[in-house]
Amino acid sequence: MIVTVFRKRMNPDAQGEYDSIAVRMSELARTIPGYVSHKGFVAADGEQATIVEFESEQALDQWRIHTEHRLAKRRAIETLFSEYKVQICSVLRERAWTARAKHGARE
Repeated sequence: MIVTVFRKRMNPDAQGEYDSIAVRMSELARTIPGYVSHKGFVAADGEQATIVEFESEQALDQWRIHTEHRLAKRRAIETLFSEYKVQICSVLRERAWTARAKHGARE
């Protein structure tokens, strides 16, 4: 599993245009074989982060070189972001846990 952590801050008045681009990129990312998931978060100080998961580095590379994605990245870097940082990470281990319903609890 490959995880990309994409952190950014927006230029003033750029959020609306970015949101439109982000919707389209979300649609496109889901079409890449090996895409797993992505979620976005906003910190209290205004920094935004998106976490994207792909099954393999090859799947991530297909996303990285996708023509429409490349154009969107260029637009965002040139006009929408005041700063950004991308980290590409390999998952070394993974653990997950989900609470079960308690005895006697009704569903």
